Amino acid sequence: HVVRAIEHLSNTPRQVFIAQSLGYPLPIYAHLPFVAEPGGPAKLSKRKLDKYLKQKDFASLFAVGQTLAQRTGIAVDQETFNPVIVGFYRELGFLPDALLNYLLLLGWSLDESTEDFTRQQMIESFSLARVTKAPASFDPQKLVAFQARWMHRLPLEQKVAMCWPYLASAGCVDDAQDTSKSPHYTRVQQIITAADDRIKLAGDILEFDDFFVADGDLPYDPAAFDKRLKQDPVAADLLRQFREQLSELAEFTAASTEACLKQFVESQGIKFNQIIHALRVSVTGKAVGFGMFDTLAILGQSSSLARIDRALSLM
Repeated sequence: HVVRAIEHLSNTPRQVFIAQSLGYPLPIYAHLPFVAEPGGPAKLSKRKLDKYLKQKDFASLFAVGQTLAQRTGIAVDQETFNPVIVGFYRELGFLPDALLNYLLLLGWSLDESTEDFTRQQMIESFSLARVTKAPASFDPQKLVAFQARWMHRLPLEQKVAMCWPYLASAGCVDDAQDTSKSPHYTRVQQIITAADDRIKLAGDILEFDDFFVADGDLPYDPAAFDKRLKQDPVAADLLRQFREQLSELAEFTAASTEACLKQFVESQGIKFNQIIHALRVSVTGKAVGFGMFDTLAILGQSSSLARIDRALSLM
């Protein structure tokens, strides 16, 4: 078989004539449809980046790459660091199997419902008979969905191995050959476990860089700090009182901090959200994140208290 892109269809008659004139046996030719640009029929091209960036999902994916490049020192070149180029996905931490799985379904399907294939299943299932004639559009959002499913299925140790280089490049952890011996190893495991599906790409681990910042250097999202701490008339008083409750815990776990907060809320006669948002901003510097009690447990008692104290001092 000669399997190639549809653009070579026009070359085929000439090649057939040449082969026949030389007395060579003819192969079976198969011409596959090209990958079309997002939302259009034209062929996907690395030279049309400016056009594609007007499409929301494509622009979002590109922005993720730009942010990651800034954090890790990746060289940004439009010719190579571009969502049309395979290397872009390698840099962001996409799994090869996820990318292959998605590309397989651009112009081919096994049936009306099956989407996930291992490499062996791809080999066993693929047939030219089910290749479509029409080109399929590249959908960044669907590609990320495939990546998220593949990432979710990985064992914890493999996720750590994938995420570690990004943390090391950003200066969050040491660049150790044997990561299991690093003092940061357990914390990285805990973060990945708590973040769960929030980590779709290996590079997403950098969204939780606040866990690796020295307590006295924690940066705050200005808008979140202003809204949840400075503008809230009772935030400082509630935080100060709850901080004392946390300091008295003999065991500092997700379960114990949750029980402590529930008891505090009941004793104060307040609603849960009157303290939880201020607490999150004070210990992470951010308005959103994974479970608050997992966050406190991962930081530990000493860091949690130090960060609350610092937030209070800045109010």
